[in-house]
Amino acid sequence: MGDPTRLFPLFPPLLEGCPATSTAAMQYPLEIDYEYGRVPVALLRQPPLPGLERWAPLLPPVKPGLSLGEGGTPLVAAARIGEWVGLDGPLWLKDESRNPTWSHKDRLNYCVVSAALATGTPGIAVASSGNHGVAAAAYAARAGLPCLVITSPTAQPAFRQFLVALGAFVAIVPTEQRWDLLRRAVAETGFMPATNLTRFPTGNPFGPEGYKTIAYEIFAQLGGAMPGTVVAPTGYGELLYGVAKGFRELLRFGLGTHMPRMCSAEPAVRGPLAQALRRNEAAVEVAGAPSRAAGIAVTVNGFRGVVAVRDSGGSALLFEEASMVEATERLAREGLWQEYSGAAGLAALREARRRGDSFPAPVVAILTSTGLKELPADTADVPCYEGAALDRLLVSLAAGKGREAGA
Repeated sequence: MGDPTRLFPLFPPLLEGCPATSTAAMQYPLEIDYEYGRVPVALLRQPPLPGLERWAPLLPPVKPGLSLGEGGTPLVAAARIGEWVGLDGPLWLKDESRNPTWSHKDRLNYCVVSAALATGTPGIAVASSGNHGVAAAAYAARAGLPCLVITSPTAQPAFRQFLVALGAFVAIVPTEQRWDLLRRAVAETGFMPATNLTRFPTGNPFGPEGYKTIAYEIFAQLGGAMPGTVVAPTGYGELLYGVAKGFRELLRFGLGTHMPRMCSAEPAVRGPLAQALRRNEAAVEVAGAPSRAAGIAVTVNGFRGVVAVRDSGGSALLFEEASMVEATERLAREGLWQEYSGAAGLAALREARRRGDSFPAPVVAILTSTGLKELPADTADVPCYEGAALDRLLVSLAAGKGREAGA
């Protein structure tokens, strides 16, 4: 297991896991620590308004002026959806589609791009076929940094259009080659990776800190009370872990009475986090069919997700494709149009309730992104880089030519 007593300097950021406890077989993520005694408790009694810089004393160094107004997303009462799910108590929906690029990933990339600016990193590189790449491109553009997004041929066309509109350089490679290309791009250009460089996700340690603010906001929106259960769509588990850390910090400051049960929601066709917990392992790799919830249908879990579920007494929930589609349709009829991944928590809760599982109230389900991103888009004029053109692009980016690299 990772050793939480090990301490390392904040900069330069360690992006490939803990150098003291990681091995070739298992890589453990790093976590940002704080001098909590120097933070006034009043910070966590703020109204949940947009702009994560309001939480700066509990975030890694953030860049003034970088914010796009992320955060401050609504907590929506959902009585009819709760009845459909089968809950006995109230259900609330934390709608992260109201962020600047319409997903929760804006919170993460606000912190990652701030770290890039703090260290003088010349650009951002990300392997993503969806929300993460779009958010990285937006905050890189805001910072005046070039952004390379490595995506797969199966990425939704609307995402590619979004990326190019934001000024990103888009490289399309087979899905299994994305991570090798990301490592190459980081090595050749010196760009900061916004996504994982290791087999088992360690991620950029600055990123999940942005997700903590979801917990701060939920606490305020519930009138200074903790939820009983929080369920989140889960890929590598970074969102789940970040939100759990936020609730732990609230308790550390004497706010709230209990730790919410943190529940993951994964497509049943894969579900690596559920398997890791069942086997009592830090992380596992699985095979399985693809899911329409493409944003979370991963084949490996991250250790952070294991920690979030295990330490909160939560549950690793799975859902079938039909349940997810129905959950998306139900949400839309309530005025909330989510991508398939965004409805994962509700699908997983409904299946769990049908099995007889119970969840302490109130229950909060996190919705992650808009259904608009899964619409087809015209990509005829989208410049993407492959083969020799990709090689030339990396040389240009490494030379610091930035926006001129696409010329």
